[in-house]
Amino acid sequence: MKHLHIFILYGLVAVLFILWYRSTESSPQPVATTQESPVFIPSEEPNEEPIEEPNSSIIRQAAGGHRVELFDLPKTMDFAGEKVPLEAGEIQERLEREVYVNAFWESNMLLMMKRAGRYLPEIEKILAQYKIPNDFKYVAIIESGLMNVVSPADARGFWQFMSGTAKDFGLEVNKEVDERYDYIQATHAACKYLKQSYAKFGKWTNVAASYNIGQTGLIRRMNDQQQPDYYDLALNEETARYMFRILAFKEIMENPEKYGFHLQEKDLYKMPQLKTLVVKSTIDDLADWAIKHGSNYKDLKTYNPWLRSSKLTISKNNEYHIKLPV
Repeated sequence: MKHLHIFILYGLVAVLFILWYRSTESSPQPVATTQESPVFIPSEEPNEEPIEEPNSSIIRQAAGGHRVELFDLPKTMDFAGEKVPLEAGEIQERLEREVYVNAFWESNMLLMMKRAGRYLPEIEKILAQYKIPNDFKYVAIIESGLMNVVSPADARGFWQFMSGTAKDFGLEVNKEVDERYDYIQATHAACKYLKQSYAKFGKWTNVAASYNIGQTGLIRRMNDQQQPDYYDLALNEETARYMFRILAFKEIMENPEKYGFHLQEKDLYKMPQLKTLVVKSTIDDLADWAIKHGSNYKDLKTYNPWLRSSKLTISKNNEYHIKLPV
């Protein structure tokens, strides 16, 4: 038995030696290589190009050759004649955020500027008619981008009216007609809402904020926090950013070249010349009706997006105005 134990011990030693020997043979040895390291090693050569002194508008070269520019933001600003307290650092930062977000979203801003040429002239006329400050045109811009969009909450059109609110302010909403999609009629309704809000708040800034959070919602927060001014309220993120988005669009669209947008009048979209047809009787087939009037269904829907069906039922003593290209 003793000899057996010794034999097993020697056997284990031999196995361990063999395993050690094989491991040393398989270990990688350092070899010379010409493969370039993926790690960037800075050059020790001196930079011979002169270093430019920084100025008020700093331009840095980013990866890929794109330019990142720091803008000279305004030191003073107003909305509808009411001063924005930019002397407060927190207010300045909130404006700065929205300016940079939108100025560097070039495609979106560019298209809004082009659409503005088609729609803002008429919107501005209606605002003036109701004596609403011209700055409220930027509310329509940030609400919809001047498109007949539909929100997740089912608000629709340029001014993003909910169905009930639209009806409260005189818009027709049903399966065949939805005047939220008529930017002219919707602007009239928006002006009525804004005038009502101003009667409650007495400040245009608060009126604009209430367009996002609602009149009741803004009043509740003003009462709870005992603060009468939008800029002093703690609000949800969307409403907290709302006024600053308006201000950012105002700043960029009124100073486009400062922010790198060089559009000429010929670059803006225009509304084509249209004729208006007064319709007092039911139209069973709008496509057929459009062809009979020298147009087609596509143009009919393009310039009358408030027509939501393929037919138009007209009750007694009622009429509709349909626009078609000349």
